[in-house]
Order: sequence, then C-alpha cells, then structure tokens
Amino acid sequence: MHISFLIHNAYGIGGTIRTTYNLARTLGEQHDVEIVSVFRHRDRPIFDPGPNVRLAHLVDIRKNSPGYEGDDPAYTRPAKIFPATEGRYQQYSELTDRRIGEHLRRLRADVVVGTRPGLNVHIAREARRGPVRVGQEHLTLSTHSPGLARTLRGCYPRLDAVTTVTEADAKDYRGRMRLPGVRIESVPNSVPAPGLEPADGTGKWVVAAGRLAPVKRYDLLIQAFAKVSEARPDWRLRIYGGGEQRAKLRALIDKLGLYNHVFLMGPANPLDPEWAKGSIAAVTSSLESFGMTIVEAMRCGLPVVATDCPHGPAEIIDNGVDGRLVPSGDTNAIAGALLDLINNDELRQQMGQAALKDSARFDPSRVAGRYETLFTDLRARGGLRGSLHRARGSLVGGALATTEAMRRAHAA
Repeated sequence: MHISFLIHNAYGIGGTIRTTYNLARTLGEQHDVEIVSVFRHRDRPIFDPGPNVRLAHLVDIRKNSPGYEGDDPAYTRPAKIFPATEGRYQQYSELTDRRIGEHLRRLRADVVVGTRPGLNVHIAREARRGPVRVGQEHLTLSTHSPGLARTLRGCYPRLDAVTTVTEADAKDYRGRMRLPGVRIESVPNSVPAPGLEPADGTGKWVVAAGRLAPVKRYDLLIQAFAKVSEARPDWRLRIYGGGEQRAKLRALIDKLGLYNHVFLMGPANPLDPEWAKGSIAAVTSSLESFGMTIVEAMRCGLPVVATDCPHGPAEIIDNGVDGRLVPSGDTNAIAGALLDLINNDELRQQMGQAALKDSARFDPSRVAGRYETLFTDLRARGGLRGSLHRARGSLVGGALATTEAMRRAHAA
C-alpha cells in the first residue's frame, strides 16, 4: 500500500508528531509510506522517520532558506478551507489552503491519513476519489468548541474512518456525531521499546515529563511532593519539559522550600534515559487525550501514579497492578499513592515489572498491525462498493436497454 500522512509540522516536537513517526516508520517496513508536512521551519526534523519513509513539506517558513515563502502575499491572507474554529487556524492561510488542495488533488495513494481536525477537513473536502480517507483524532471531541464540532459533523461523513486514541473518545464520536457509513475505531498511540535497560526501582527519584502548561497541573504535583518530602526527605522529584508556567512553578517550589527536592529540568530528548533513572512516574493532568508519557514511563519499567482524568489514564493503567489511579485535583491522594510506592520496595518493583510487561501492547508493531488491518478492510470495502456500484449500473443499464427494446418492438 501507498500510505500518505498529512501533518501540521513534522519538524517540530510533540506527541502527535512523535506517534506519527513511530507509526510511519513501522508501516514503512512493509509499505510505501510518506509524511507530508504542511510547514517546514527547520532544516532537519527532530525525530528520525527511518530509511523507508519519505518526508516532504508544502510551505517553507525557514527565513534563511531559498525556498522561504513567508513573504508571499497569500501567506498573510486568512484561510477559507482550514476551519476558523480549529486551534491552529492563525497559522493557516490562503497559501496553505492552496498548497494542501493541490497536494490532495494530485496525490496517488491508497490511503491518506490526516492528523488533526483542520487537516481532516481538507482531506474530506479536497482529496480526489480513490484513496481511503482516514481522519485521526489526537485530541478529544469533548475539548472541541461547538463551532468546530459542527464543522466536523458536516465534513466527516465524507471520510471512510475516524480513529481516536481512546475508546472513551470513540464512544463520544459514535454517540454525539452523525457519521453514517464512517467507521469509528479507537487505536492507541504507539511507543517503541527503549534501547536501554529498564529502571530497577532502586533510584530515589520520582519523574514527570510534559509541557509546563496549566492542564498538566504540576502545581498539584509539587504541593503533593511537599507532603512526600516531609515523610521521605531522601526522595526527589524531577520535572522535564518547558513551557509558559516555568516561572510560576519555580516560585511555588521556592515558596514551599522544595529547592533541594524538586527540580525543573527543562526539555529532554530522548526521555528514555531520564525515565530509567527514576523509580516512579507521576502524571497529575486535569485532562489527557491519551497519555503518551504514561506509556513511555511504563515502557521503561516505572509504575505510574496518575490522576484519573477523562479519557486516557484509565485505559492505560491497570489500577493497583502496574500503577495507581487517584482522583483528579486531590493532592493528599497523589501524595498518599506516591508514599505507598516509596515506602514499599517490593511493591514498587513488582508494579514496575508489571508496567514493563503490560505496556508492550503499545509497541509500534502492534499498533501498526491494527492500522494495517483497518486500511485493508477499508480498501476492500471501497472495492466492494465500487463493484456494487458498477454492478448496479450494469443492471440498471441492462434493464433500460430491455425496456427500450420492448418499447420499440411494441411500436413496430
């Protein structure tokens, strides 16, 4: 199969980019795969697509590049096809509309996959007939504005499938959206096995990672760790990532006197070596569309203490077996779950081993296999529909010819 992914910016960093590379790289072992990036803002991508995946871009915004297009007047005019209610709308333009449309109309692929709502709208409206059209949802329907949901309800019936990263979100799509004939499947994000030895559970570090953004609720984690450090001052917390809340979190750490216990480490890539230095991972988000960091930590042998926020964590963590789920927003529950694992070496190591084993279901080979089955089924369904359409046309044509012959005979 020729499989083409359409992504916002394949040269950046983030969960959607990471999991798209993981999936494309694995599918590329058996199929003809390309990643088409709407934007290119740096010379080399952060992630490696592998030797079998082609990487292309539609709009070059590298200021020192001979192909720079940021001065094109069309780049300053607003987009009309990319939905205005989509979160990335301000980055799209008349130029991106034109380039995406040209790409989709000339694309000769068996499957085209969009990776965010605005790009899925482009695919639904502009992809030529022939390729199977798949729209991936890496966020959640519940977080979309009513305006965007209405737009998707109007465009998504032209897709062959919509995939979500959790079954909870798939249920939302099935229950709240009218998408007759569109297959809605939940397929999780993939995380490859780290190329290093897993954590042994002896390091006295709790590790967290992700954007320093309000939704991640690192303020709760820091407040909970104040309680942890009172009981176990020999343990420390490392938080990896950058973002808008760094100064605020730094101030909170200083206010609570945790400057020797909680460390803001900044971004790290790859993260696997940092996970492996720890013994417990912590995720305290108020909302997760999936929970990539949960799986990443588990694949390194760490049990994860996570808030039971909507959608993601409960579909990844087997509570009490390979991690702990605690109520969202409850600092006492977070601290208690961390201390349970800190104070019980045997339980911590047992859960870490279970996490390592259970997280294998997110291996790219397994996730790619599910997508391969989906693509094959959709292609077969398309072929069957085409055959039925042709057969129906032949039957109708034959009936009309017979009727015309009988009319002529009667007239004679």
